[in-house]
Amino acid sequence: MAEAIFIHKIKQKGLEDHFEVDSCGTSNYHIGDNADQRTIATAKLNGVDMQHCVRQLTASDLETYDYIVAMDQSNLKNILQLATTPSQREKVFLMRTYDEHGMGEEVPDPYYGNEKHFQNVYEILNRSIDKFISQLEKESHNS
Repeated sequence: MAEAIFIHKIKQKGLEDHFEVDSCGTSNYHIGDNADQRTIATAKLNGVDMQHCVRQLTASDLETYDYIVAMDQSNLKNILQLATTPSQREKVFLMRTYDEHGMGEEVPDPYYGNEKHFQNVYEILNRSIDKFISQLEKESHNS
């Protein structure tokens, strides 16, 4: 859902040519599957189109991407275990680093919840991604 929201927001700002965005998990669950239907439905309900095929994070992702965003402490730990250099570790952070309503907390996993839980995750991601994009825009103007 975070990938879809981020793509939606950068398209609205006309910035899609400046980003390569991808989403993956740190475990090998559901590789090759589409996103959970409840996630897709929640995104759609909020005006966000979502197409995603599940893949697992690789060590090369830590070289390819400028930012690696974890949803929770478990994934953060798994990502940092793959990081072999200080520069790779510096680009890894929790999504809610940018959430003023839960700074540094985890994005809850709604998998065993209901629509309300998925909507809550959407709102957390929406707020966090707004702030993250604002930070990226500031950095871009300062360089």
